[in-house]
Amino acid sequence: MTFHIISIFPELFGSYLDASLIGKARAEGTIDVRLINPRDFTNDPHHAVDDKPYGGGPGMVMMVEPIYRAVQSVKRKARQAHVILLSPRGKELTQEKVRELKDKKDIILICGRYEGVDERVAEHIADEVISIGPYVVSGGELPALVVLEAVSRYVPGVIGKEESREDVKGSYPAYTRPEAFTAGDGTWSVPDVLLSGNHADVAAWREKRRFDFTK
Repeated sequence: MTFHIISIFPELFGSYLDASLIGKARAEGTIDVRLINPRDFTNDPHHAVDDKPYGGGPGMVMMVEPIYRAVQSVKRKARQAHVILLSPRGKELTQEKVRELKDKKDIILICGRYEGVDERVAEHIADEVISIGPYVVSGGELPALVVLEAVSRYVPGVIGKEESREDVKGSYPAYTRPEAFTAGDGTWSVPDVLLSGNHADVAAWREKRRFDFTK
């Protein structure tokens, strides 16, 4: 699987893409990540990728033309590439959507910046618009990494053990040694069921506690 990330700040991705499971998967050729700067697809000497919004308003808006050209540069070789615009206005990412994306051979991730992206990108270029949650961050780079990380886990060979790829990993409480930890306000103990050795009871407890967050 190949991820094509369109961003005006490709340098933001370096350390993350070189580390841990993603770095190992890239080194082994299990996945490929290609960084594309839309500034390389401009005609003006300043390589501008943004302009003032029609109708007025604060800030600048990323222009459609450099993004269109960047996407087309990928599609000349990967015609079926799936194009995703990362935006807080998009449909929220779910595990169901991640499982759907795992079957794509090429995924193009468009990272917005400034006050947003020309709406014609969403209307005519992107196959879908995705948000990673009901909040706003400064750009699409972190959301792009979230999508890449979540989808990559389904690519055979990226994670060491298939059982580690739980669809709701981290959705139930987890404990490890020591069995009892004494702190200033008392002793914090591991639930007895997890020490019982009864796998059926443990599975039932975990299922009951899924997404049972207390804070």
